[in-house]
Amino acid sequence: MCWNFPVTSETRLEKARRWLAGPAMVAIGASILLTITIGLLGPSSMVPALSGPAWQPPYSLGAEPGSHLVIALAAVALVLGGLGLLAALACSGRVGARLPSARVLVIAGCAAAGLLAFLPPSGSADHLNYAAYGRMVTLGLSPYTHGAVDLPGDPIADAVEEPWREEPSVYGPVATAVQAVASWAGGDSVRLTIFVLALVNAAAFIATGLLVDRFTRDDPARRLRAALLWTANPLLLYHLVAGMHVDTLAIACMVAALLARGRPVGSGVLLGLGVAVKVNAGLVALGPAWELRRRPARLALVAGCAVAVVIVGYAIAGTEAIEPMTRTSKSISHASPWKPVQGWLQAVVGTGSAYRGQIQIGSLLLLGLIAWALLRRAERLEAPVVSAALVVAYVFATPYILPWYDGLALGMLVLVGASALDGFVVAHLLVLSLAYLPARVEGQPEDLAWLSTVVRPRLAWVLMALTLGLLVWAWRAAGRAHRPRGSAERPLSVP
Repeated sequence: MCWNFPVTSETRLEKARRWLAGPAMVAIGASILLTITIGLLGPSSMVPALSGPAWQPPYSLGAEPGSHLVIALAAVALVLGGLGLLAALACSGRVGARLPSARVLVIAGCAAAGLLAFLPPSGSADHLNYAAYGRMVTLGLSPYTHGAVDLPGDPIADAVEEPWREEPSVYGPVATAVQAVASWAGGDSVRLTIFVLALVNAAAFIATGLLVDRFTRDDPARRLRAALLWTANPLLLYHLVAGMHVDTLAIACMVAALLARGRPVGSGVLLGLGVAVKVNAGLVALGPAWELRRRPARLALVAGCAVAVVIVGYAIAGTEAIEPMTRTSKSISHASPWKPVQGWLQAVVGTGSAYRGQIQIGSLLLLGLIAWALLRRAERLEAPVVSAALVVAYVFATPYILPWYDGLALGMLVLVGASALDGFVVAHLLVLSLAYLPARVEGQPEDLAWLSTVVRPRLAWVLMALTLGLLVWAWRAAGRAHRPRGSAERPLSVP
């Protein structure tokens, strides 16, 4: 099942979809290989250097490729991966489409994730922050009140790049605990600390893929779609695995929580762990809460377990762990569709204020509108459907959005039925990925500054158009909800 195409000739349409299957898989495979190549080549504008003994993992060729080469490789990987994924989703479920089996895709995706764990992380320098926050814990400092600048001369903290050296952690206590364990294992070696974090991250990604594969095993079409959207998704391998973002841990917890809904204690604990990794994952918990609204005893048990985990985590971390989250919640990222809105307000009303409060209110209203449009005629408001709608609404509406945030939306979508929403989210992730090419600040050539100063703001308009398109589709799909189950524009559902 895939998103709508204008149908003039069904025969030609089916032929086109069958023809697309081969090129789509070639593009996906090439994208994953290019992502692996970027890490394998070693330190570059895309890959921060890691200090420590050369015999320690992660490993690379140390080829020192030029900035223009690796950024071009990343651009090609993203474009091929995004377009190939969209084409493969269009073909999946079609009779005669020559796509690999879900089993092959899951094995290939897991193998790629495992390999990437042994290569230096690429795309951004966030992993260096993770290592520094863990280091602070092992040295008796709070990562919620200190930045890397507060540990001058420390081999781990000195690796953190600008402009993040003064920034305290914005992650939850579970994320910090994982980072502390990695620091304890890695000692003074940045390489070994990062490698431990990469192993945990890859394990979370692979575990999520295997859980979803098991969940969809009785439906070949759904199983294939799930493999494309998660395990063999070249854009997620680029961001969540090669980029080694902590979001992977939160997504793993939340997907497992929704799949464990029949076990209220386990589901509640997993929900709490996810929130204690990254607080925005808490939107997922509203799905089970809605589903259990008429079963107060079970709802209280799930909520009680989740809240207990969060409270214990923050009690250990200290109340100072809360303040950084409230600060970042008012930020507006440079590729956000709200950035042009901020510019309009400043042009019309005056430049004396950033208008962040007004934009926050506007984003909440937009989130509610998108979620309502997605849910108003949903077939059944089960937990995965509600969670998916809220998370998708969040990534389209929030003023602060980065490419890897879309991973949570895709993790939710694999648990619900196929619809045009798959294409909207993949397109959203592709545009964001190109807007943050690369997401790293240091080590970028001056003659490519236009990527962040010109391309990034322009792509904010594309995201704005995608958001409008999503609203129009959701409204139309809800209006056609009375169609038979095979309708091409059905709203969110759990088959």
